[in-house]
Amino acid sequence: MKKLSARRRHPLAALVVLLLALAATGGLYAAFAPADKAQADVAAQSLAIDEGKKLFAVGCSSCHGLNGQGSSDGPSLVGVGSAAVDFQVGTGRMPAQQPGAQVPRKKNIYSQADIDQLAAFVASLGPGPVIPTEEQYTSTNPEDISKGGELFRTNCAQCHNFAGQGGALTKGKYAPSLEGVDPKHIYEAMQTGPQNMPSFPDTTMPEEQKKQIVAFVRHTTNDEPNPGGLTLGSLGPVTEGLFGWIFGLGVLIAVAIWVAAHTTKAKKS
Repeated sequence: MKKLSARRRHPLAALVVLLLALAATGGLYAAFAPADKAQADVAAQSLAIDEGKKLFAVGCSSCHGLNGQGSSDGPSLVGVGSAAVDFQVGTGRMPAQQPGAQVPRKKNIYSQADIDQLAAFVASLGPGPVIPTEEQYTSTNPEDISKGGELFRTNCAQCHNFAGQGGALTKGKYAPSLEGVDPKHIYEAMQTGPQNMPSFPDTTMPEEQKKQIVAFVRHTTNDEPNPGGLTLGSLGPVTEGLFGWIFGLGVLIAVAIWVAAHTTKAKKS
């Protein structure tokens, strides 16, 4: 009995009980905390969808239908994904001011919070490309600029010009200039293929290559002085040829007049 009593009063017994209690508490937290976080995320997403649906009913449903099913005035948005909404609304193209061959970029009228809610609602209509993270379109590798240049000249320069200054297409359409465009929107345009542009999903163009193209466009359209001198708008041989004709021909005419005015016959008369 004395031995048993001694064991019960052993000083380490209380410490062991305390450790077991802490372990049990931690186990319960680990078991239930993720579930609570998941429920909170679902609730927040559900709220964003509800708020986005209200914004959609006011600003978009007249053309795209109350449930994004589309109409004679606007295409269906089922399956376009959140990236398409972030691009179209974030660049001010949507809501459109008026119908036409192409919807131009204009000042955005929605806050980013509103755009996120609209995107959440449209994404709930069907799976599609999602809004990229900053890591997906931001490059820190200087080599990506040259690699992106090769990819851009192969896949994009036919419409957007070799320097991203844009160009004319058929039937009143055009490839817009990429100068001043947010890198995220460039990436989303490649994901979704807005208006006349083809889409480049990851199966066609891997994420790393899209990041490299964004790096090239940002480098090419920045505000730093051009090492090659006067760019003439970077519009290619048309402007360069026109400049050559006007400036060069003007110089030749001026020289011809000067020579004619200083000939011997001109002096005698």
